[in-house]
Amino acid sequence: MFLNASVGLSGEDRLKCSFTMPARATHLNRHGASVHLSRDLVVGSVIVVRNKRSTQVSARIVAQLSATEGVSSYGIEFIEQDDRANHFWGITFPLWRSNFGQT
Repeated sequence: MFLNASVGLSGEDRLKCSFTMPARATHLNRHGASVHLSRDLVVGSVIVVRNKRSTQVSARIVAQLSATEGVSSYGIEFIEQDDRANHFWGITFPLWRSNFGQT
């Protein structure tokens, strides 16, 4: 979904420096999002994502999507797919059903 939200991110960057900073999350989905921040992160590393309701979930960096003018974008995936992660964005995602193979 093309929704976005302000989040807080914590973790370690490529230089092993700890950080806690605000970021923008876009393309929200039930499994994660894209996050945009001014840090160089390592694909495969784990960060903590915090929403405005102070709910925190751990997420894995699965891809670097872009890096432009000091802002990098990464695809993240929630590590645990539990109730906290399922309700993290505060929205209900539609269930997509495929008609593939049905007659």
